[in-house]
Amino acid sequence: MVHTTMKTSLFEPTLYIVKGMCILDNDGNRILAKYYDKDILPTTKEQKAFEKNLFNKTHRANAEIIMLEGLTCVYKSNVDLFFYVMGSSHENELILQSVLNALYESVSILLRRNVEKRVLMDNLDAVMLAFDEICDGGVILDSDPTSIVGRTALRTEDVPLGEQTVAQVLQSAKEQLKWSLLK
Repeated sequence: MVHTTMKTSLFEPTLYIVKGMCILDNDGNRILAKYYDKDILPTTKEQKAFEKNLFNKTHRANAEIIMLEGLTCVYKSNVDLFFYVMGSSHENELILQSVLNALYESVSILLRRNVEKRVLMDNLDAVMLAFDEICDGGVILDSDPTSIVGRTALRTEDVPLGEQTVAQVLQSAKEQLKWSLLK
């Protein structure tokens, strides 16, 4: 009898550790967010409501972890930004914390230690790439900020056009088109 109770209380190991990551500004508005589990917060409306609630519970708190709506959320704030990593309620907080540290340190390196909203918005493309290098579909890919930044840094400006790869030229053209459309 004891054996069956223990068996049901254990969770099946999985690689899908991260349920979501987000960066909010100091008003609780979304700057960047990715959710990896379609069963949890499937719509943008639900995600934004969750983020508002999460921000309201954490923006004045002096902690690093909170349990909210069945999710374990680790977080860190700096100047006018709040960084969050979410996992399931039974997830190891230390693993989630290592993902949060990788996210924060990668962003910090990408922004040359100037981690604030204005600078982040100017470098949003590189930060989005960092999100993708850290986690894919909830599976943690990398937690070393140096290697993450090494793969996300866009160096097309430093390389002469004749020495760029086709992918770099297309990426550069895409960036220029995007900025011309946004003006």
